[in-house]
Amino acid sequence: MSATSPRYFVLPDLCSLCPFEPSTNPHYASAAAASSAWINAYNVFTDRKRAAFIQGYNELLVSHTYPYADYEQFRTCCDFVNLLFVVDEVSDEQNGADARSTGEIFLNVMRDPTWDDGSALAKMTREFRDRLQQFAGPGCMRRFLKHCENYIDAVAKEAEYRERGVVLDVTSFETLRRENSAIRLCFGLFEFCFGVDLPDEVFDDPTFMALYWAAADMVCWSNDVYSYNMEQAKGIGGNNIVTVLMHDKGVDLQTASNLVGDRFKSDMARFVEAKRRLPSWDPAVDQTVRKYVKAMEHWIVGNLEWSFETQRYFGPLHAEIKKTRVVHVRPREEDR
Repeated sequence: MSATSPRYFVLPDLCSLCPFEPSTNPHYASAAAASSAWINAYNVFTDRKRAAFIQGYNELLVSHTYPYADYEQFRTCCDFVNLLFVVDEVSDEQNGADARSTGEIFLNVMRDPTWDDGSALAKMTREFRDRLQQFAGPGCMRRFLKHCENYIDAVAKEAEYRERGVVLDVTSFETLRRENSAIRLCFGLFEFCFGVDLPDEVFDDPTFMALYWAAADMVCWSNDVYSYNMEQAKGIGGNNIVTVLMHDKGVDLQTASNLVGDRFKSDMARFVEAKRRLPSWDPAVDQTVRKYVKAMEHWIVGNLEWSFETQRYFGPLHAEIKKTRVVHVRPREEDR
């Protein structure tokens, strides 16, 4: 880290901008243990990655973001987030071609459960897919598979940009981030949890999608400002809105952090306004749409709560940083 680099920055107070009440799933303890044992049985992590996996408490994130899910659905959501962690952690250290190859294993099994290359990732994906199909309708599965394809393509593009040292402009980054964050996949599990299929016209409605994208962006941008310090220390901070804002807008770290707060505030206003203007379809669809919107609210606030409850982003000081919002910039790991 150079002598002119900032020593610390202050996080935007996103929790105060979020009006939604946090909650947790009553099945957390039992389902989390089962899902954690499931993925650990494959022994896919190095010791360092296993430590990061444990500290991340993926299942705790699921508890905050799917508090309404019944046991089987909740367990499957845990399995999926853990599976995503495997894909994400592996691809973070791969070049574009290798990241795409890793993603293709996941995609091939999601498309065809009989496909097999003998890898642990293929077997894990197959077992997740079997659990997903127990409650997911045809529309839900079709949309989910499309989001899987977009996610893997975006993860591979991210790896290619990282390999070339490319930092995108804000508009291009936002398009990529909506896909490589996997938030659309996570939203895609709502219908699975409810055991319903929303008609396509809901997702074709501009007001519903304005609300949808506001929610997705709030999750993505808050995740980026919280994970920035960890990512820049690892040398993988290029795929982060904080880095993108500094490069594209020519601002310093603190200003970029403040801009994330401004964007979160405006996205929240967009969300609330779009929710007020949602059209009506029929009583059954309207009821499911209301549940879907509530599920997005759980994701927005749940992501904020979880980020300060584990050591994944802020280490052992996570509780203190939640109070002070002061983050001391870590040196690059290769500089130590």
